[in-house]
Order: sequence, then C-alpha cells, then structure tokens
Amino acid sequence: MSIPTSTTAPTAPTLTARDFMATKLISLSPDEDALAAIRKLLHYRISGAPVVDSDGNFLGIFSEKTSMRFLLDAAYSQLPSNRVGAFMNTDIARLITADTDWLSCAQIFLSTPYRRLPVLEGTKLIGQVSRRDLLKAAMQMIDKRDKRSGKFVMYFSALMEQYDSPVD
Repeated sequence: MSIPTSTTAPTAPTLTARDFMATKLISLSPDEDALAAIRKLLHYRISGAPVVDSDGNFLGIFSEKTSMRFLLDAAYSQLPSNRVGAFMNTDIARLITADTDWLSCAQIFLSTPYRRLPVLEGTKLIGQVSRRDLLKAAMQMIDKRDKRSGKFVMYFSALMEQYDSPVD
C-alpha cells in the first residue's frame, strides 16, 4: 500500500481579525449619560466606543457621529433621554468574528463609512478592529523580510507568511 504524497507546500493560515484586533477597549454602558460618554471619548482620544451590557454583550457603537446627533438634538429640542443607549448605532451589518480574514475586513471598510468593526464571539464583545489596526497588520506583513532571498514579498491575495509565498 502506498501513501499518497502531496507536491504542494502547506499554506499558512490567512491573517484574521484574531491576529490584529484590539482587546483592551474603552466601553460604555447603555445607561451612561451621553455627555459623560462624549467626555470619555475626548479624554481617551478615541472616535467611538462599543456599548455593552453588564454581561459583556455587544449592543452598539457610540461614536463622534452619534455624539453630534445627540448634541444637535439637544440644541433643537428637549430630549426624552440623554442615555447612550438612545443614540448608539446598532447597525449589525458591520459585525465580524475573530475568524474574519484581513481581506474581508478591508472590503467592509472600503464599502462602508465605519471606522471600527466590533469582533464578537456569539453576542459577547471580544475585541475591535479599526482601520488603523488593519493597515498596521498589512504593513507588518509587508515589512517582514523573505528569509530565503532577503527580498520584500508583497502577496496581498492572502496576506500569508513570507515563507509560504509562491515567490522564491
């Protein structure tokens, strides 16, 4: 009995959100005062923050844009609420998992106005990918030198490890 052999080299796993997501996040409560939340965004110099319940379940995003909506609404009328939960963006079309690949994340960023993508495991927030995180991951891959030739290898179709590149 002969054992089949493969002539192709194993491929490296595709770069996924798990590899470049931020996990230490400033988050907000849906019951938090919107003005306090805006102050928190400004204090930490962030453009938005995920909103989670007390169990860590993702509920939405409170961003600079939703902050401006709150401030404009407050300027023109008496608001029924000043809670973050009333103004957060709850668009679920932009949620990803830790296994979402780099190219899919890039496509979402190119086709939407979003600056960050919440990373969920079920309903729990486990991280976040920003445009900057994505660019940084790509540049780290590009900056790795190919150990076989000493040349830089740009192989964007999979953003794989240099040693698995088809270029010798």
